[in-house]
Amino acid sequence: MDTRQLEYFAAVADELSFTRAADRVFAAQSTVSAGIQSLERELGAPLFERDAHGVRLTDVGEAVLAEARAGLQAVERMRELSDSAGPLRGTVRVGIFTNLTTVDLPGVMGEFHRRHPQVDLRLGPSPSGSTGLVEDVRQGRLDIAFHGLPDAVPDLMTRPLADSPFLAVLPEAHPLAGRSSVSLAELAPEPWVDARTGFGNRVTLDRAFAGLGLSRRVPTELADLGEIPRFVAAGLGVAALPELTIIPAPGAVVRPLREPVEWRLSAIARTRPGRAAEALLTLLAERIGAA
Repeated sequence: MDTRQLEYFAAVADELSFTRAADRVFAAQSTVSAGIQSLERELGAPLFERDAHGVRLTDVGEAVLAEARAGLQAVERMRELSDSAGPLRGTVRVGIFTNLTTVDLPGVMGEFHRRHPQVDLRLGPSPSGSTGLVEDVRQGRLDIAFHGLPDAVPDLMTRPLADSPFLAVLPEAHPLAGRSSVSLAELAPEPWVDARTGFGNRVTLDRAFAGLGLSRRVPTELADLGEIPRFVAAGLGVAALPELTIIPAPGAVVRPLREPVEWRLSAIARTRPGRAAEALLTLLAERIGAA
């Protein structure tokens, strides 16, 4: 068993495709397939089910995947410790939010690249928001991720970055749009446009409603927070979003909430991140916190 086999295994498990996994690890598909078969022979059990519908992890594959990731992380850590005085190298995989309007994420990543040009960056969002990003870090699929859930994640390192108040987003013709502020009680009976279940802002707002003994109906759910004001402007309902995430849209107005509801943006990582991940965490805290 060697680390390259473990890399192939983790890549196929993430992509659920030998073709995409081969592209990801810069190897021929036949090489990846042979590496997986060799690993399966050594373990004495199949790791994947392969049929016309695609590729799926077997029960054994599910069971050993976390250990394979831990092994790869340990090897990466050993390499970093042996080269602690040299320039940072490697790859940092980052789970991001795509709708942070006041955060210059390209600028931060550009500064990181100038400081550490030998570190590759892999950035992308999760379709299930903060909940999915937390799980991706926990399972080793990501090194760092943004996090907007109201609860602490005790098994991961957390770096608070910024706090942002929720603001109401209303169609400009809405009867409450002329108010200087609105309450959650006034908005509760309205149809809502919101993020999908699992997004940190949705969890935070649901708890605020529950704390007031209120309920609401969300007939329109989106995976992209930045699009929510446009759907509000189109008349599908009202919304409330953290100020950091609101992208103005013609036909929608923003008003303060009378009940203060705060959303915290944090960055999370494994409890022992690599040198490159630690450097990026520090830069995120410096730049986003200051902004």
